[in-house]
Amino acid sequence: MDANSIILEPIITEKSVGARASSTYVFKVHPKANKIEIRKAIETIFKGAKVADVNTVKVRGKRKQMGMSLGHSSGYKKAYVTLIAGSKIEELEV
Repeated sequence: MDANSIILEPIITEKSVGARASSTYVFKVHPKANKIEIRKAIETIFKGAKVADVNTVKVRGKRKQMGMSLGHSSGYKKAYVTLIAGSKIEELEV
């Protein structure tokens, strides 16, 4: 997999934007990507970003009901990427 297929999109929520104060960024990633691949993809896509730590979470899809029909939303994998002090991702700064 190449770097652009590993990192799908940044997750922009109030909690994830607040975590940027401690140099932690949250991304939606490919479900089969491991921590080493995520680290290399971040350092390749965002020049000047040095990754200190990567934590991953599998988010399960939620069960949805509309009337009599049941379904569920799709699950995904997200990565919490912590950068080395002084390093930041300029493209995601608000």
